[in-house]
Amino acid sequence: MAVFFGVRHLSPAAAHHICKKLDEIKPDLVLIEGPSDLNDQMHWFCHPKTKLPAAILAYTEQAPIKTLLYPFAEYSPEYQAILWANKNKVTCRFMDLPSDVFLAITEPTNETETNSMTTEKVYKELENILGESHDTFWERKFEQLENNYLEAADEFGKQIRLSSEDAAFRKAENHVREAYMKRCIVNAENEGFNNIFCVCGAYHVEGLKNNEPISDKEEKLLPRVKSNITLMPYSYYRLSERSGYGAGNAAPAYFEILWNALKANKPENAAYEYLTKLAAHQRKQGHMVSAAEVIEAVRLANTLAYMRSSKYPVLQDLRDAAITCMGHGNLSEISVSVAKVEIGLKIGQLPDGVSRTSIQDDFYRNLKDLKLEKYRSPESQRIDLDLRENLKVKSEKSAFLDLNRSFFLNQLRVLGVKFASPTQYKSDAVWGESWFLCWTPETEIEIVEAALLGETVKLAALFKIKESADNSTDIASAAKVFEDAFLCGIPKASEYALSALQKLSIDTAAIEEISKTAQRLSNVIRYGDLRKFSSNAIKPLLSQLFLRACLVLENSCICDDTAAKGVIESIERINRVQIDNDFLDEKQWIKLLEAVSNRDDINTKCSGFAMATLIERGLVDENLLSMEVSRRLSKGVPADLGAGWFEGLAQKNRYSLIMRLSLWRELDNYLKSLDDEEFKRALVFLRRAFTDFSANEKSDIAENLGQIWGIEPEQVSNILMSETDDLLNGLDDFDFSDI
Repeated sequence: MAVFFGVRHLSPAAAHHICKKLDEIKPDLVLIEGPSDLNDQMHWFCHPKTKLPAAILAYTEQAPIKTLLYPFAEYSPEYQAILWANKNKVTCRFMDLPSDVFLAITEPTNETETNSMTTEKVYKELENILGESHDTFWERKFEQLENNYLEAADEFGKQIRLSSEDAAFRKAENHVREAYMKRCIVNAENEGFNNIFCVCGAYHVEGLKNNEPISDKEEKLLPRVKSNITLMPYSYYRLSERSGYGAGNAAPAYFEILWNALKANKPENAAYEYLTKLAAHQRKQGHMVSAAEVIEAVRLANTLAYMRSSKYPVLQDLRDAAITCMGHGNLSEISVSVAKVEIGLKIGQLPDGVSRTSIQDDFYRNLKDLKLEKYRSPESQRIDLDLRENLKVKSEKSAFLDLNRSFFLNQLRVLGVKFASPTQYKSDAVWGESWFLCWTPETEIEIVEAALLGETVKLAALFKIKESADNSTDIASAAKVFEDAFLCGIPKASEYALSALQKLSIDTAAIEEISKTAQRLSNVIRYGDLRKFSSNAIKPLLSQLFLRACLVLENSCICDDTAAKGVIESIERINRVQIDNDFLDEKQWIKLLEAVSNRDDINTKCSGFAMATLIERGLVDENLLSMEVSRRLSKGVPADLGAGWFEGLAQKNRYSLIMRLSLWRELDNYLKSLDDEEFKRALVFLRRAFTDFSANEKSDIAENLGQIWGIEPEQVSNILMSETDDLLNGLDDFDFSDI
């Protein structure tokens, strides 16, 4: 005889009632909806050092990678059934399709959605009728059931099944799954089990009762694919974000509160614990929350529950009450605390000896070989690397220890494993590199997920880089991928990424994209020898990009002020690239800077910045600067153009500009030549130009003006501050419509 217990996955009430039902009927076999080839992982859930949440992960060995994730929380009814069976020494098994079959099943891409009521549409229609979410409905009607939970859940699943008509693929998949589970039940009965307890989704109860089991012939026709299985720690954050079943996962920490209240047979305690925890988090953040506000929130939540026809407040009632009483009507005031109380930061842990994927084994092997094991700590620790060869040691492995550490940590970075985060080195030394290392169980999750890309950290990084190179649509993104490959120390990946970059470089690109790409290639050339990388193949490509930058820069400067910011940044990048690589034509670059500096028909900010770049290179003397300032800041030049040129000039090498008295004398003469209206207009733009100047820089400018005017710098500051305030007040009636 088989008893079917329909559940909602990750439902505290289902977990609570399933324990009571198991104690009542005392089965000799427990069957659970879950991939039947995962039975050998089940005992780890009963290990005393295992802490939930945790998940079983199955994934294909060949690309394209497909995954099957089966997560558990402490309040999962399936997990509680496993614990009960272990405690009572009762056989327990999974009974659903094997994971290799699940992974082999491919949903057709050309299947169109019918007008029939799919399960999702039924839930949506139910929400429209009830005026609240399906999660809230379930919690209000089922999580609070004290009796007859099994009958109510079965009836709900039956009605959902009758009301929905899923697409052909989904309907067929459910039919095959239920036929396979029915076969497992029949096989168990043939083995001699007389009292079988079956845990499955409420939707499947009707199918398991009425459908025929799959035949031997039909089972042999099921598709299969080579796959691997591992157990991994999970987190409440991930459970709320993307669980395999997506049922009741929006607030996993809250459901744990509800689970603890149900275990204590005091469901009303959930409201008190939720609101007091919320108040505690608010206080930690410096918000004043009184005991009276908490009491009022409890009262309001109970009132809302009564008005909405439920015995106890549900999550929606509690949140509404908290917003009103603690957030003063604004969710934003308590949003951070709400996230902590409803989702939480809980991360599972697994004992040593749990089967690992090959990439996990490789990760721990690298930690040992690279002497990084001491950094496997929850405390963030800094590590400084010297990438140069250590000549004081005998073995090559020790001589390049830090370089190999850098390769390994960069590979983890590319894979998105947050065990290591790069930070600024303590000096400008090109051979230095710094990282912060911090271990959390979340790191383990990220490593396991990386197994989907390769068997080792290096192979997974190689796959990731190739995938990113294939998805690159412009030279800037392709250059970033190439730089990552270079930092990871993977020659094959570097060659692949460089090939993708060369193909994309054929097409014309904007100056900003060209400059970013050139900068990345320049960095590779600059550090290539240090990382044992030959840059010979890159130099021709960099020369090509440099030439293209020279050809498109002038036209790029014909732009508005918004675009000028990107053009100026591009000029700075290309200038730095030319300085760092002497094989690039310096004369051509200087000639181009002079052309941009002299032109009057382009954005004046770009012209000003080009002049500043020439000054930095020592190619502009006092007379030339004085002439250019006089030309740009003359009464006949519109105020916005003159001020724009000065703003561009002031974005670079300010100390050198401040020291040139002729610049400030010409600026003073320019302002003196303007009438009141022209001066007010110029002031608007010049104030913008001086916005980023520091207090010390402004003080130095005041000293220059004092020397020009023949008065003390302190007097200059006082005059400027008092008169400027009066003038700014007088701008209230100024017409800004054409600015």
